Amino acid sequence: MERGNLARKDLARWSIARILFAAVILADLVLGVFVLRLYYLHPRTDDAYVRANIVAVAPEVSGTIVELPLRDNQHVKAGDLLFVIDPRPYQAELELAEARRALTDLQVEALDHAIGAAKANQKRAEADADYERQYLSRLLPLEKQEFVTANQVADVRARLAIARAATEQTRNEVGQAEKQLGQIGDVNARRAGAEAQVYKAKLNVGYCRVRAPFDGYVTNLNIAVGQYANQGREVISLVDNRTWYVIANFRETFLSHIAPGMSARVYLLGYPNRRFRGVVEGVGWALYQTNGATVAGLANVAPTLNWVRLAQRFPVRITLRDEDPKFPFRMGATAVVTIDGVTPSPLPARSQAQ
Repeated sequence: MERGNLARKDLARWSIARILFAAVILADLVLGVFVLRLYYLHPRTDDAYVRANIVAVAPEVSGTIVELPLRDNQHVKAGDLLFVIDPRPYQAELELAEARRALTDLQVEALDHAIGAAKANQKRAEADADYERQYLSRLLPLEKQEFVTANQVADVRARLAIARAATEQTRNEVGQAEKQLGQIGDVNARRAGAEAQVYKAKLNVGYCRVRAPFDGYVTNLNIAVGQYANQGREVISLVDNRTWYVIANFRETFLSHIAPGMSARVYLLGYPNRRFRGVVEGVGWALYQTNGATVAGLANVAPTLNWVRLAQRFPVRITLRDEDPKFPFRMGATAVVTIDGVTPSPLPARSQAQ
């Protein structure tokens, strides 16, 4: 009797063990499918870094730096003074341009008077020619009646030709004077040229004071007062604080689940307990590969092929949307990114004062 009871208990235990084992296997399968599905629907990578645009600030004019009210890693706002180039040579050019403008005004005034005098001479010559023409018309009938001699008529004809020549000459003098004046419609070319020189000189004087074009951080400052700055050559580098983003490298097997506009969760190693939001801006379209590159016009193909093929990683650009002065972003910081796969709600636009 006792042996029968023991056998039934062993059978029951065995049945329970088989059921538990089957339940564990089923749970593992369900959990595996869930994790695999979550793994692809919400791709994650720790191969990501915070980035920002680095803008090289170069002066529009050349000269010696006479003021440098900056220190390395300083935060500057748009319009803050970065450095000053010696303005004295450009101030002298401005004064010279203003003097030339005043001289041009006098020249234009003198040319106006010259045009007036030329027009007066033209009218006088036209009046003389008209008088000689009328006088000749009166003499011709008298010549037929022999009241005047042929020499008198010839003399009047000569004076008429001279008067007509003088009229043409004065007309040319008026045209030449008007061209020298340089008046084109309502614009005087001489005066406009002088004004342009003054404007350019004023711009150069203003360019001597270089200001920050946007909010940012001064980085790698290695200049000092007295250094010569060349036009168009970098003097200061600024980290653009207007837009921060993360470059996250995802395996190519995940790219079909990543699209622009999707939201992302970003964690920075420097702030482990702070989560940031981001938006996928775009997925990279190309990678540089040594194998297949052209060298001296010939294709460079590797002689061997590894049996183990690793998935390529493509850069995904994610714009950071949570900006908190307590947790400032730093270029190059390591990040961990998870793609949520949904489109986030838009944030209110920042005001210009911010």
